[in-house]
Amino acid sequence: MRHAPVTENGDLIRWVEIPGVEPARLYLHGLGSSSPVYWAAAAAHPLLTGRRSLLLDLLGFGISDRPTDFTYTLEAHADAVAAALDAAEVTGAEVVAHSLGGAVAILLAARHPQLVSKLVLVDAVLDPAPPVPGPGSSGIAAFTEEEFLADGWRQTEQRVGPFWWATMRLAGREALYRTTVHRARGTTPSLREHLMELPVPRTCLHPAADGTPAGAERLTASGVTVRAVPDCGHNIMFDNPEAFAHATATALGDG
Repeated sequence: MRHAPVTENGDLIRWVEIPGVEPARLYLHGLGSSSPVYWAAAAAHPLLTGRRSLLLDLLGFGISDRPTDFTYTLEAHADAVAAALDAAEVTGAEVVAHSLGGAVAILLAARHPQLVSKLVLVDAVLDPAPPVPGPGSSGIAAFTEEEFLADGWRQTEQRVGPFWWATMRLAGREALYRTTVHRARGTTPSLREHLMELPVPRTCLHPAADGTPAGAERLTASGVTVRAVPDCGHNIMFDNPEAFAHATATALGDG
């Protein structure tokens, strides 16, 4: 396990690194997740192995530090990841990012273009999500921060179930709440607009069962490859690892 300080207070981002050839691959997890858990099998797949791979946990999540004074905006997450990559002497990384991690990856590429050479976004966040009560991240954003820290996290545990909670419980509660709220609000310009303007190769993978994503025509017109993956849900790399590996290897030019 490796680490790097990414804030003025010395808070550490940590990652598991698999040795291999350059350019490096950076794997980013979704909300309440952890990259070593969610990405280990994918990074070791025969179609994807052989590259230097960083399975990195965002600040506040997994094995990284959980500062309570960090803003946890999407932009702040992207800048913290950039600081970790600088410390790891990574440039031109191929970034594979799931869900919320996709939002961070888009901003990483927009704000620190020297660090990203390709993007593969796995059922990624592109649009704001109104904070309405219900399962998952929308349920978290419906609380105030005080409500979530007092008892909302317990209600969230009951809603999301043991699979997601296994990694979500590792997150700092302030980190989980603030990240969710900022994810719901989105960014200006929007993540979708940022993505369409990026000059690097970009691929968006989505579950075939969900149908064509909103705005797919505009993404395609801007040069983004939009590809459906069969027989899977939101966690594409878990649900259909073979199809995921083939789609990702093709997107990265290794397929």
